[in-house]
Amino acid sequence: MITMKWNRKAISIAALGASATLILAGCAGGGGDAGGDGGSGGGDDGYNIAFVQGVAGDEFYISMQCGIEEAAKEAGATVQVQGPEKFDPTLQKPIVDALVASKPDALLIAPTDVTAMQAPIQAAADAGIKVVLVDTTLEDPSMAVSQIASDNEGGGAAAFEAIQKAHPEGGKVLVVSIDPGISTSDARGEGFEKAVAEDSKFESLGIEYSHNEPAEAARIVTAALQANPDIVGIFAANLFAAEGTATGIQQAGKQGEVTVVGFDAGPAQVEALRNDVVQALVAQEPATIGKDGVAQALAALEGDATEEKIQTGFTVITKENIDTDGADAVYKSTC
Repeated sequence: MITMKWNRKAISIAALGASATLILAGCAGGGGDAGGDGGSGGGDDGYNIAFVQGVAGDEFYISMQCGIEEAAKEAGATVQVQGPEKFDPTLQKPIVDALVASKPDALLIAPTDVTAMQAPIQAAADAGIKVVLVDTTLEDPSMAVSQIASDNEGGGAAAFEAIQKAHPEGGKVLVVSIDPGISTSDARGEGFEKAVAEDSKFESLGIEYSHNEPAEAARIVTAALQANPDIVGIFAANLFAAEGTATGIQQAGKQGEVTVVGFDAGPAQVEALRNDVVQALVAQEPATIGKDGVAQALAALEGDATEEKIQTGFTVITKENIDTDGADAVYKSTC
């Protein structure tokens, strides 16, 4: 039985377009002083906070949205949420550009690329909007008042530990990720690969990229199992990669033979866990990231000190704990 809980820790270091989907505009309340260098200001209507997701419809970002809504409502703030239909900077950039023109008081955003989203987010900060990076980050995050994310490298190492416990004899392992250049999934893959390198009984087949498409992840896994039928474990580095990996395992007739560890815990992943297609899930704390993001944005708007980096934990969910202490870690489909 694998039951691991990593506690949240805060680290303080000095000091879409047309395809965008509008998810929410709500939580208006009273109170608050005029805020920030730019934006619409606080006043009687409260601060206006914008949240730009990495991708619309992803339960991870929906769960984060729920945390943002809850914290904003308590603070009397208004929230608007938008996200691109795919995890793609060419779709996310127009959303940010439009928000800069509308000047919210604060922007919580999960950048879809460490370089491509640098200039649009810098423009938001230059316009006086308080920027908080949630989940993912940038090559140069210095314009942000705070960066909040899971311990992604530790999560990758925990994913290998789950495979290691299931196959103490060792064997070949594979990572199915999203795209290179995404800070979170890059860190997950790095953590997994480092852990594999420390155990000589295991051989890594490297990292394959599914471009956030479950069908592509399924194709990758099917092809990998044909070329390497002795694969013992696969780490799927995000929700859609896990969904496609589960499909690929079923298509190859390897259910029960290959240990699959998914990152994230949406309804599809939980169903796969219950059906023994996936043996473990590394669940993040998206609602906590959202609540912390609002807290940091409001602190910046009020002129209070902020934390440069906040790192949240994760829970490893298995079939044994899904109905007990792991249940609270499952992501939401709606708020």
